Amino acid sequence: MKKPMYVTQPSLAPLKELQPYLEEIWENGVLTNYGPLVQRFETELAKYLDVPHVICVSSGTSALQLSIRALNISGEVITTPFTFIATANIIAWEHCTPIFVDICPDTWNIDAEKIEASITPQTSAIIAVHVFSSPCDTERITEIAEKHKLHLIFDAAHAIAVNQDGASVLKHGDISTLSFHATKMLNTAEGGACITNDEQLANNLRRLRYFGFNEKKEVVDVGINAKMSEISAAIGLVNLKHLDTIRSKRRAAFEHYRNILSNTPFIQFQNYKADEYNYSYIPVLLESKIHLDRVMSTLEKHSIFASRYFYPALHTLDNFKQNCSLPIAESVAEHILCLPLHDEITENEIQNICYLIENS
Repeated sequence: MKKPMYVTQPSLAPLKELQPYLEEIWENGVLTNYGPLVQRFETELAKYLDVPHVICVSSGTSALQLSIRALNISGEVITTPFTFIATANIIAWEHCTPIFVDICPDTWNIDAEKIEASITPQTSAIIAVHVFSSPCDTERITEIAEKHKLHLIFDAAHAIAVNQDGASVLKHGDISTLSFHATKMLNTAEGGACITNDEQLANNLRRLRYFGFNEKKEVVDVGINAKMSEISAAIGLVNLKHLDTIRSKRRAAFEHYRNILSNTPFIQFQNYKADEYNYSYIPVLLESKIHLDRVMSTLEKHSIFASRYFYPALHTLDNFKQNCSLPIAESVAEHILCLPLHDEITENEIQNICYLIENS
């Protein structure tokens, strides 16, 4: 039986490179509570990204949660309906109300020019998402946030190793958040991080991830358990060494797809800048729902499983249903498909997938 091919698979360093870190953990007996490997991972990641403060946590979702708490956000939070459910879930979980704004038809990021119309006296923050690693209009969104005195968080779950205007895209906003989930280009199995330029805010985030304890083990805040484990940090340390190679391999695979499918009349690609993209995913927009269903059905018959990121648009879900029409987000969500992409995929596999798509 042919081995199934899924939309992604974890990028993993050679197992032998992990062994010394595991031996160190077994030797010192430290598994958690901000151990030496987490500290080392934060330091090395900050150096790699050229950012001042990296606060590692248990997941990308907890990174968003701590960010909302650290900034004392309440009321309404403007965000995009075209993102993973966690972005909206955590807004609601923190007793805030997500207010959805439509997206750009080409980048699929939140449309900065539509944000101000949704700002009310109850608005306290904007959470913008760099969808599939393509940066949003950070300059314009920052201008709006500053004009209206709103907190600004960038959900950068997809955007590791992405620069914008020559600097890390993670330097924008009060806080940017990362995910190190197994599906991400840099993974720690499970994990995430908050990135900030503000030292006081960084210290606040460190307290919040550890029950509200300060460095003297005094409880000075209401925190939760959002710590990263030493084993996760070990996986992160070995994978970080291969990140540039992984990105290069994914870019080559992405471009191979694009070269083959660029003249396919019923497929549209996301608008992105080649040097501001990390090629974590290969999203394509199908011309119609009929085309999407045919492509998915054809691929599945050959044990190839693409995925509908992000469907349905969040504002249409019962949990968040709002009396608004966001036609671009609805259309993109209805017709989007992510094809299999990872650093071990072969040219022959890509050619076969493209052949099946074109002949669906």
